Amino acid sequence: MAAPRPVVVKLGSSTLVDPRGRPRGTRLRVLAADVAAAWEAGVPVAVVSSGAIALGLGVLGHTARPGSVRELQAAAAVGQAVLQRAWQQALARHGLRTGQVLLTASEVHQRSSYLNARATLQTLLGWGITPIVNENDSTATDEITFGDNDALAAQVAVLLRARLLVLLTDTEGLYTRDPRQPGAELVREVTDHRLLAELDVATPGSAWGSGGMRSKVVAAEMASAGGVPCAIAHGGRGGVLGAVLRGEAVGTRFAADERPVSAYKLWLRYGKPIAGRVEIDAGAVRALQRDGASLLPVGITGVHGRFVAGDGIAIVDPDGVTVAKGIAAHGAADLRRLVGQRGGEPAVHRDELVLL
Repeated sequence: MAAPRPVVVKLGSSTLVDPRGRPRGTRLRVLAADVAAAWEAGVPVAVVSSGAIALGLGVLGHTARPGSVRELQAAAAVGQAVLQRAWQQALARHGLRTGQVLLTASEVHQRSSYLNARATLQTLLGWGITPIVNENDSTATDEITFGDNDALAAQVAVLLRARLLVLLTDTEGLYTRDPRQPGAELVREVTDHRLLAELDVATPGSAWGSGGMRSKVVAAEMASAGGVPCAIAHGGRGGVLGAVLRGEAVGTRFAADERPVSAYKLWLRYGKPIAGRVEIDAGAVRALQRDGASLLPVGITGVHGRFVAGDGIAIVDPDGVTVAKGIAAHGAADLRRLVGQRGGEPAVHRDELVLL
């Protein structure tokens, strides 16, 4: 019998941490009760929790988020223990155990560690343990961070093939514009994702956090592409998680793509970093998009960057628009020698390529 698909719940710093850098105890207890109710109903829950930096700054007596990476990483080292202990205590009231899983973007970029992360999370959930996932801020660098935990939550939802991703924030959901402005309307459901381009989702993040509504929309798009529906809702409302799981009209819901991309190609699309770029002609674009073909050297018109076989590359059309990502079968130097040639091995095999 297959294990039940879990729900992934993400909470931002402002949901869990007050302006003085202290845990919001009452809110955390309410959220823990929601998580416990889901488990009791047979729905496993993985929590992606921000708050380590904010809590660390609170312990250290800082009233604002510093700008230097060194200080932020040191604050995360202090606050991560506080964050994990807060979740452990809140969930223990309901007889639940927790496990800490810290990830960096570089681990998701490597296929082997990506699969190891999935195995660890699945094992914890199978044991009835609630994983508390966070980015490993103390070791991540500017170049290899997720940017915010919304993207991390989407990655976790996709790799677990979750039944639902719930992004809890400090607004009711996605609005047509900044909700502080007149005329802003709550968007209840997003089924045509192309319409998102018409919305003003540039609302900045909180004083403690790093994200905003734009990052949540991007995360919802990532999850949707992997066949995982998403909901954005207010984390300060009691019973909000239960309401979302029951399908009540709470927040904003994003429908899952009816033709989800495979787990491997989702990793390729969102997890594999780009090391170079190749330009292709119009005929090659048609072959990729219409026929699902591999990228052959004959269709390549230019090679940019330094990369080796196995690196991720962007594939761009004659107008410079990225149409696909793939894993290079040849290094940049070899590929430059093959440009325009017929026959031979593909530059990117179709199994190692994802259309954008």
